[in-house]
Amino acid sequence: MRVEAAAFPPSRLGGDRPGNLTKGVGVSDHIVALTDSTFDETISGADKPVLVDFWAEWCGPCKMIAPVLEEIASENGGKLQIAKLNVDDNPNVAMRYNVMSIPTLLVFKPGESAQEARRLVGAKGKAQLLQELAEFVA
Repeated sequence: MRVEAAAFPPSRLGGDRPGNLTKGVGVSDHIVALTDSTFDETISGADKPVLVDFWAEWCGPCKMIAPVLEEIASENGGKLQIAKLNVDDNPNVAMRYNVMSIPTLLVFKPGESAQEARRLVGAKGKAQLLQELAEFVA
């Protein structure tokens, strides 16, 4: 599958530079950093729903939603695991799930072997995100 240039500039694909998940968008004790090689094992081994944030360093809306996800992760850590996957450094999973624009948030239920349960595209405020994620954090 080919990802459109409008979604991911070709110069940023290919993963030829080392991943740095703390640059631009913070990853904390509450948020797990995923890669193409750790994605399947992490999702299939989860004992609670996992929300995966597909993001990139150059993405303004991704930077805007990062603190919101951090708040949700710290407040709902027992009910929902939040993870981040940098699409520039890990394009295979993004292509597998047809992530064509970022930020895209995919929710996976535990035991569903990496089948998406919900897809949210674009930056949203905390109240709207919590409303759309209510069934996973109840």
